[in-house]
Amino acid sequence: MIIAIDGPTASGKGTIAKRVAAHYGFHLLDTGLLYRAVARAVLDAGQSLQNENAAVIVAQKLDFAALDESRLRTREIGDAASIVSAYPGVRQALFEGQRLFAQKKPGAVLDGRDIGTVICPEAEAKLYVTAAPEIRAHRRWLELVKADPSLSEESVLEDIRRRDERDSTRSNAPLKIADDARLLDTSGMDIETASREALRLIETALSRKG
Repeated sequence: MIIAIDGPTASGKGTIAKRVAAHYGFHLLDTGLLYRAVARAVLDAGQSLQNENAAVIVAQKLDFAALDESRLRTREIGDAASIVSAYPGVRQALFEGQRLFAQKKPGAVLDGRDIGTVICPEAEAKLYVTAAPEIRAHRRWLELVKADPSLSEESVLEDIRRRDERDSTRSNAPLKIADDARLLDTSGMDIETASREALRLIETALSRKG
């Protein structure tokens, strides 16, 4: 069984995906980490993020099982990932690995931006998790300001809007809601409420598919 959870940054989809995977006992893949890892490796090699060929080479060699999350969860790498993820060659290089992960037994939860539309359009249940940009910016600011007290919430909101624009307008696998996805707007929800609603929507989708 495959559960696809898509949505923009800081919508809550990552935490929801973890809780959904734990609830069902499924494998979990945060596909955003793949693009962060590619961006990190490009920068570590002293290459420009504008060098698409360098990013493609990294993506082709990426080990899904060796992702150092502690080095990937930074503001800089998040923005860099949005740049390299727009390259068709990078997305193609990571495509098969994501497809193989989705076939793990007894099931898999994949969290990303194109899971329900491109990677696993056959997923038994699809969620599109979103929230107002201002809400998402506040959530992300609360995370980042611990490491950088000088960080302004306004600058985080600018980053959020820039990433939304880049992700939704790229020509290859843009961020959008799948036709058969359930929409979950977490703007007015805490994570407990959002997680319960996510499970309810997933159960509804599964029951309708028998």
